[in-house]
Amino acid sequence: MKAEERWQARFRASRMTLPTWARRAPNRSIYRSNATGTWEVYAWDRVTGTTRQVTDQPKGTAFAALDPTGQWIYWFADTDGDEFGTWYRQPFTGGPDEPVAPELPPGQPGGISLSTTGVAAISLAGAGTFRIHLARAGEPTTLLYENSEAAWVAAMSLDGSLIAINHGEYGDFRHPALRVVRPGGETVGELYHGLGKGVIGLSFAPLPGDPRLLALHERRHRAEPLVWDPTTGEQRDIWLKDSGDLTADWYADGRGLLILRDDRARSHLHRYDLAGGGLTPIDTPHGVIDEAAPRPGGHVEYSWSSASMPPIIRSSNGQVVVNPTGPAAPPSVPVEDIDVEGPGGRIHALVSKPEVGPETGAAPFPTVFLLHGGPTAHDRDAFSPEVAAWVDAGFAVVRVNYRGSTGYGSAWRDALHGDVGHIELSDVAAVRQWVIDRGIADPDRVVLAGAAWGGYLTLLGLGTQPELWRAGIAAAPIACHQTSYEDEAESLRAYHRALLGGSPDEQPERYAASSPITYVEQVKSPLLILAGENDTRCPLRQIEKYVAKLAEHGCEHEVYTYDAIRGSLVVSERIAQIALQLEFARKHTC
Repeated sequence: MKAEERWQARFRASRMTLPTWARRAPNRSIYRSNATGTWEVYAWDRVTGTTRQVTDQPKGTAFAALDPTGQWIYWFADTDGDEFGTWYRQPFTGGPDEPVAPELPPGQPGGISLSTTGVAAISLAGAGTFRIHLARAGEPTTLLYENSEAAWVAAMSLDGSLIAINHGEYGDFRHPALRVVRPGGETVGELYHGLGKGVIGLSFAPLPGDPRLLALHERRHRAEPLVWDPTTGEQRDIWLKDSGDLTADWYADGRGLLILRDDRARSHLHRYDLAGGGLTPIDTPHGVIDEAAPRPGGHVEYSWSSASMPPIIRSSNGQVVVNPTGPAAPPSVPVEDIDVEGPGGRIHALVSKPEVGPETGAAPFPTVFLLHGGPTAHDRDAFSPEVAAWVDAGFAVVRVNYRGSTGYGSAWRDALHGDVGHIELSDVAAVRQWVIDRGIADPDRVVLAGAAWGGYLTLLGLGTQPELWRAGIAAAPIACHQTSYEDEAESLRAYHRALLGGSPDEQPERYAASSPITYVEQVKSPLLILAGENDTRCPLRQIEKYVAKLAEHGCEHEVYTYDAIRGSLVVSERIAQIALQLEFARKHTC
């Protein structure tokens, strides 16, 4: 198979998310898959083995949930992929869709939680306000919570008597507080550990009448599980001596927790016994677990991949749970870990190198720095069709978990404040020098690229480090923080305020200092920008302002626009964008 056919086959190969199951009907599951060429929701009856497609939207479906009784599938319908719309539901066995709350105006989704009583708690943001509503079919929707600061529903107990809400009322959206209320709105309990120490609600115990809530806290400078009874105030911390950030889920009997630990771009599973406090590792292959969930009977299902091997849904009992339809994705090359001393501490990065041959040449290679989005995310040893496409094209790929990334403790993540953008790029520059010094990267053929926050860093890097980069590729970038703030969705405004210490009116100097448009006249390298016309995260108007200034400056640039925020949910659109990026990079690194 030729290189171009191979990388496109990876995108076209069917993939699926880990099936989630109904707490009271565990043989009923839903998952999302790209089997039709667009990511949509599917229902799976584990008894009969039958599956059916639930949703069919032109730009794909990103959010769905199954109620605990297994009777209803809830899914979010947006307009043209702009993440702004309404919730619908459909019977598990099939039937017409119906709006969950027909009297509510469309909004940006902030989560949904479901109970066995038929009540749904839904979060919608819009017009400068965050609201949580309670909705039941055939009854008027009631307003449970409303605030101008960011908030979202985190969980609801099985019987619907308790609802957990994460909120930023104390002015620290990046480190929210956790409140539990009753359906009438009265507060049952609240956890707030102070600035820089968030508490994130996960799920209530999977037993009727059990008020225990599983959460993550940051009192020891990393995400760790906490079991909290808001009715009594009793708390129990779960501490692991191993490094890395943690998340957790309940076992079906409520007696144990499944701990998922991310450390240095790999994943590890453990079972924690709540009665005795024992911790038991669960054997999994070396790589990354995107999702994991305990099943009745005690075994665990998880979605696993590595940089070299495509995803598969496995079980801790040694079986493959389910296979996507169609041919599997071709494998790729493994990653290498590097550690580089940087200006703020040791930086962990991943390097993928082409196999030396007639088509790829030998080191030093043309190299692309693919910067992850977020910024509260991190690159891992997971299968990536995008990374594999660059490797097949003969490029070394470097991915940097710069300051601001998750997975390395709260201190590393929260180091991103004040000099936003420049902090991450100083780490990227240190890693760039390291791979050049080791003969991996050709210093005259290094491309800076990324999407969302990574696209923002690409624009900023081309303007503030013009001598380092041969070319730049920025997908859905932030080009001007102030203009982006004016046009973006409510949750992104809240994040901007938390990250930069206020609104543009309150912190104009910080917004300007961290905006790529401030440095546009220093850009020297050719630049490709990809932008969604309906993007509410990185709005088009601020990109157009940046491009106009690029043109005034006479910098070589190309712009590609598409009609959604989430081109990645449509396989053909994703392939078109990667092909465009590869062609652009080849043209400027030959």
